[in-house]
Amino acid sequence: MDSNGEPRDPTPPRRAARLARLRVLVGQRGAVHLASAAADIGVSAMTLRRDLAAAGARDLALLGGHVTSAPAGDAALYVLTREAEARVAAKRAAARAAARFASDGATLFVDCGTTMPYLIASLAPRLALTIVCYALNIATLAANRPRTRLILLGGAFHPSSATFYAEEEVRRLAALRIDVGFFSAGGVDRARGASCFHFHEVPIKQAALAAAARRYLVVDESKLNRTAPAPFAPWEAFDAIITGPPPGRPLGRPPR
Repeated sequence: MDSNGEPRDPTPPRRAARLARLRVLVGQRGAVHLASAAADIGVSAMTLRRDLAAAGARDLALLGGHVTSAPAGDAALYVLTREAEARVAAKRAAARAAARFASDGATLFVDCGTTMPYLIASLAPRLALTIVCYALNIATLAANRPRTRLILLGGAFHPSSATFYAEEEVRRLAALRIDVGFFSAGGVDRARGASCFHFHEVPIKQAALAAAARRYLVVDESKLNRTAPAPFAPWEAFDAIITGPPPGRPLGRPPR
């Protein structure tokens, strides 16, 4: 037994067989929940987590509890598995602080990334909400919330961030009335603004910023004073930038 109480698995062929089965499941479904995949394969979720961390699993990624394909082109820029498992306490704290800005009957835009699942989890179950999103992990969580109307923007699926994109969906988003927008970023800097890793996300973020009455950037502190390749908004575009560590801290309204 190992330190987690799991049986030791000394034979790499067993891991290779599990990963091969996991690739089949991902190929069939596009994305599969870790616990569901573990049950199908006949091992624990912890075993699959260890398998995904192995060198032979670089073509797979774990995002928001779902296994999907990792892209070859930009994996060096944004590794989903690593991001999903990093700075969990800070992400959860920032998300909890942001969730307080959601009110009963509101329409929310919820961005993609590995912080936003904690935002969905932090929303009070009593709230009746409309949630607009374009990321698979967010849609899966929102669909399981009580008293929630889900609007999922469609289009071509991008495994690199588990998101969908189509130009007509950007136009659809621009026509919606959004009360509160919750945005993620790969980096935020006072001079250079907010930026992300994937250029296809930029039109969606910008349309949501234009449609939202209130706009909050929700990031952990590691994103501050950093930039990512795709800029999407100036610092001044947000009503507040909310970050961790616990209990979460609004940095206040950026100067206009």
